[in-house]
Amino acid sequence: MKKIFLIALSAFFFTAVSAQDSTTAREGVLKKAGKANDHLMLQFGYTGWSGIPDTISTKGFPRTFNAYFMLDFPFKSAKKFSAAIGAGVAYDNMYFDKTFVDIKGTTENLRFINQADTNNFKKHKVGTIYLEAPIELRFVADPDNSDRSWKGAIGIKAGWLAKAFTRSRTLQTRAGGVINDYTVKEMQKRYFNTTRISATARVGWGHFSLFGSFQLTNLFKDGVAPEIRPYTVGLTLSGL
Repeated sequence: MKKIFLIALSAFFFTAVSAQDSTTAREGVLKKAGKANDHLMLQFGYTGWSGIPDTISTKGFPRTFNAYFMLDFPFKSAKKFSAAIGAGVAYDNMYFDKTFVDIKGTTENLRFINQADTNNFKKHKVGTIYLEAPIELRFVADPDNSDRSWKGAIGIKAGWLAKAFTRSRTLQTRAGGVINDYTVKEMQKRYFNTTRISATARVGWGHFSLFGSFQLTNLFKDGVAPEIRPYTVGLTLSGL
């Protein structure tokens, strides 16, 4: 079902884009003063892991940063709507409380090691960096003055895992005493799915909008870790 949905959605967007008059689209992008087509999107927000078991302790403010460059293709027959495609990068961080995520382990399953009763790192996080290709179906209430108008978009994005790593800082005793103030960074992708598909949505006014995304695929490979699907919510700054 998921594959059928993705194929149908992709076919819809490519059909819509190919149906537009290319000259009209270029004029809309390049020549209309005061019309921001949201070619550049910067997103900052909170990221969470849906499905994480209670035995794995997280803390702090896990965050995400995304940056995309988009091409916008207005619909000739319905100017309030457009299709957009693009490319960019997504950077997510998840922070753990007295838990060590052994991404460089040699075991079949990824270990989340509880270190509450032993020496542990004061700060420990898992970070991922994806190269992504988003597709959006967009709506703007006033297409001739879109930088001062209500906007909305729904879409989907495909990503490829460029990097997965952990960063651990300040080794301490179980009571919190500092043993050694140093930083350890490890990189390994073997437990992670290297591709991901996420559903996306945005709504806002002018250059600012709220966004949300939900990963439809598992973060980790089947059978090596709990079935976790990350989600993000936050603020989008768009323009150009």
